[in-house]
Amino acid sequence: MTITHAGVVERRTAVYTESEKKRTGVLPTEGGAAVRPKAAAHLTDEQVEQLGRELDAIRDEVLAKRGAADAAYIRKMIKIARTCDLAGRTALIFGKHKPMFVLGVAGVSMGKILENMEIGHNVLHGQWDWMRDPDIHSTTWEWDFVAPARGWQHTHNDLHHTYTNVMGKDRDVGYNILRISDEQPWQKRDIFNPIVNAFLAPTFEWGIASYDLEWDQVQTGAKSREQFDKDLESLKAKAVRQVLKDYIATPLVATLTGSGKWSLAGMIGGNMVRNVWAHSVIFCGHFPDEVDVFTEDVLDGETRGDWYIRQMLGSANLSGSPLFHILTGNLSHQIEHHLFPDLPSNRYIEVAPKVREICDRYNLHYTTGPLGTQLAQTWKKIAKLSLPDEFWERHESGKPGKWEVLRDAWKGRTTPKTA
Repeated sequence: MTITHAGVVERRTAVYTESEKKRTGVLPTEGGAAVRPKAAAHLTDEQVEQLGRELDAIRDEVLAKRGAADAAYIRKMIKIARTCDLAGRTALIFGKHKPMFVLGVAGVSMGKILENMEIGHNVLHGQWDWMRDPDIHSTTWEWDFVAPARGWQHTHNDLHHTYTNVMGKDRDVGYNILRISDEQPWQKRDIFNPIVNAFLAPTFEWGIASYDLEWDQVQTGAKSREQFDKDLESLKAKAVRQVLKDYIATPLVATLTGSGKWSLAGMIGGNMVRNVWAHSVIFCGHFPDEVDVFTEDVLDGETRGDWYIRQMLGSANLSGSPLFHILTGNLSHQIEHHLFPDLPSNRYIEVAPKVREICDRYNLHYTTGPLGTQLAQTWKKIAKLSLPDEFWERHESGKPGKWEVLRDAWKGRTTPKTA
């Protein structure tokens, strides 16, 4: 018996490697992985199979219940997001007046946060395709984000959600620019980890747009030059539309009230607020302490139950109020999102206690915490990993010192642990 992976798959198989082609599509529900993650090594094949059945049952229960109330929810969210965005832009037309400027930035920020997090991300996962509404569908939605939707669906839905936290397969582990795990060999460029991340946060949408082009895959031959050129043209067209909409049209209208420069500053501010918020929430989904990374051998013989376990161990939740969950796009329920990426996001809050109970019963860690705590852990990790691991190790004799270790690592040498 086999069950298909949830989510969007096989959209752009032309750019997949041979091994990736084997992993998309279906997974067996019986059997067992050749190597199980350390945190799940205590489980037998039968227990993993039973765990898979229990999680499938949770998913089936939600699928059976979703209906008019869910449809009303997403339509309401879209209406609120568009109202906030329009109100914010209108206020910025009079942005030379400080209260209007503040209201404008707040409105634009809120509209973009809702559109990206609770609407765009989840619509593009296909969570609302069951409504059969062509205007709210994963194949037609184009979000208010520089990264073109179709390219993002490939790197996020097809690759990240399939190979979650598998080193060398999940390119979201550091996005090819950050050292985010001690499993990644230290390179000289990693010393700039905190600086790169600090720059990435306010420019997040542009960073993701560049990342989705998969420059590195072209260099290795995994992605064809023709596909790259096609994706680059899509990005250029999308970027032009975004710049015209945000940085030219609204400020141009605002010149009629003498608020052109204030409107431009407000639109830049609104996009930066959204970018920093999205960056913070998304980085807290996989990079805090206690979140596991995996080696490629866990994919060998991986079953549906093993896949579920990897999603749970490789993700982290955020605690907070119902409003906080909406503003994160319910990615505060990152664990539940990775288990059931195609379930309506408003349903994650009700399945989370059931998933946590399963984790407790099978003795699997369920990582969660407040945004401040998780974000601090993430930034601390990024800063710590900017230096070689040996830099932090205690040397038996106290010599050589940490800076000697860094000097040797920079020169590609290994420092003896004792003098």
